[in-house]
Amino acid sequence: MVNFDLLIAYKVHKVKKASRSPLFYVINIFLRVQFQEVILIMKYTSGKIGRVFVVRLEDGDILHGCIEKLALNEKIKAAGVIAVGGADTGSRLVTGPEKGRSKEIIPMEYMLRNVHEATGTGTIFPDKTGKPILHMHLACGRKNKTKTGCVRTGVKIWHVCEILIYEILGVKSRRKKDLVTGFELLEP
Repeated sequence: MVNFDLLIAYKVHKVKKASRSPLFYVINIFLRVQFQEVILIMKYTSGKIGRVFVVRLEDGDILHGCIEKLALNEKIKAAGVIAVGGADTGSRLVTGPEKGRSKEIIPMEYMLRNVHEATGTGTIFPDKTGKPILHMHLACGRKNKTKTGCVRTGVKIWHVCEILIYEILGVKSRRKKDLVTGFELLEP
């Protein structure tokens, strides 16, 4: 958290010694402090793009199951995923927790009642056993309404879904269970 008392005291000190406006110092110091905060809480690593897979799923295929199977067969350890196609009636999405900031996270599920256009993006990283796990969110639209959620409970393809998988090489990132949320979070 930024200490605004310290920030104001620093601003007043600088204003007495310099010819620049007080506003300049407030913005300058505030941005510097905020930038340091962001760097401290963010975790990241870098890698290089390896193979690129162009995939077409067929009518009735289950999205996450097919992608995870391909990742296992091709020994993909890390990847970015983009998908565009159709989601069939009965497909299920995890659409968020029942309550935003409660101790117990209870997921909500939505079932598509008709065919929808769909587009999504996600990542593939291994769990603690080395099994590749897809984390993908899909936006499914029909007429003027859209439902968005995680595909892990089963999105069935309607006719076709085109997918690009960009393998990431040189990273040791994996999913690790977080004891507070119960989620398998990415550890870069």
